[in-house]
Formats: sequence, structure tokens, C-alpha cells
Amino acid sequence: MVQTGWTAQRWTAVFIEQAEMFRKAVADADPAAEVPTRPGWTVQDLVVHLARFLETSTAYLRTGSRNPMSPPSPPVGLSPLEYLDLQLTAAGEILTAVPGNRPVWTFSPAAPDLAWVWHRRIAHETVLRRFDAQATVRQIVATESDLCVDGIDEVLTTIVAAKLDGDVPTMATGTAVVRPTDVPESWLISLVEGEVPEVRAAAPGEEGDAQVTGEAELVYFWLWNRMNLTEMTGDQRVLDVLRVGRGH
Repeated sequence: MVQTGWTAQRWTAVFIEQAEMFRKAVADADPAAEVPTRPGWTVQDLVVHLARFLETSTAYLRTGSRNPMSPPSPPVGLSPLEYLDLQLTAAGEILTAVPGNRPVWTFSPAAPDLAWVWHRRIAHETVLRRFDAQATVRQIVATESDLCVDGIDEVLTTIVAAKLDGDVPTMATGTAVVRPTDVPESWLISLVEGEVPEVRAAAPGEEGDAQVTGEAELVYFWLWNRMNLTEMTGDQRVLDVLRVGRGH
């Protein structure tokens, strides 16, 4: 991580704030409405996805499992919103109760097996789904730059490695500099086929095989395939590796 100041408690506060905005947006939306940022998804799909994600991810925090677990079975007898409300409440309680340094299985070869990785992932997943829901009802609110910086850092230091470790390996080798224009933080990510990416702070004026610049909020949502970004140059194969939100 290239910046400090984030803790399990702070990510939990983000989750609670973002979950409240998500819940309001989906309550205002037609369950059958299409989600413009997720082609093929309806609002109901979005609701079920977040509820299922929360149930799956908080299970690691709740049980302390050191091994990957199978996703839970779909709920029986609950409406999508009832399922969501149940999981939002449970997640708030579990995130608050579990310390960030608790050993637990995590999803990325670049991440430590500690609970704070899940606190962070749950916070940012909820940010993304809040964005999707608000886009549907055309009421998107701005995302604070320090939260976007942490989200960029999560993608580059954790999510890209998980993506490459999964079912979408890449042949791309090279470097990228990600340098938002409105915050001091910057990153250089080095890709080598078959290896976990290396990430460090980019030096002033340093360039890579690809460059990404723009306001932190735009860069954050570009990485998750939610916004277009014109300020990109260099190796397209490297840029494609950085965008982790396709199909997510």
C-alpha cells in the first residue's frame, strides 16, 4: 500500500455509509430496470449480487477459515430486498466485531491472509454497487478522493494479481504508471508473465510502458470499467490488464 491512514474501522464506516446509499437507490428503482453500468443486469440482479457477495465474504471473517469455502446456497423464502437487508445488517455487525489483524484466507496471492483485506474489499465492492445503483436512478454522488486513492491502490496491489491468478491469465509484460492529477499518490506496477505483479510508488516524472492519468475518481472507476478515461497512453495490453471490472 502506498498510503496510510486506512484501518478496519475506517473501511467498516465506508461500508455502512455506502450500504445506506445503495439501499436507498435500489428502493427507489424498478426491480426490473436495466443497470446501465452493468449491461444485462437488472436492479434485482444487483441487489441479489451484493447480498450474495456479503454473505460469501463475511463468512471468512465470521469463521476465520484459512481455506477457500464454497459460496452459500441461494436463500429460500426471502425476497431480494429481504435477503439484502439481512446481509447488510450481518455484515455491519461482523465487520465491526472482527479485528483487522485476524488470520483468515484471502483471495489474492498479493494480499496477506489477514481480515483487513476483506474489510477493504467489502467496502469497495459496496462503493461500486452504490455507483451502479445510483447510475440506474440517475442520482450519482461524488466519491471522496481519499477513498478513490485507496480503491486504486486495492486494484493495483491486490485485484490485478487475483485476476491474473484466476481464469484470465495474461501474456502481457511491461510496466504502467498510474498518476492521478488531483492527489499526491502515484503507482508503478510491473507485470511479468507468471509472476505476482510488483507495485511501488512511482517517482516524480517516472514513466512506464503505459501511463494512466486523470482525476482520482475517474481513474478509480475506469479501473473498474465504470467510466471512460481519455488520458491513457502506451501499451494497450498492459492497460487491459489494469481494467479489472469487465463482467464484474
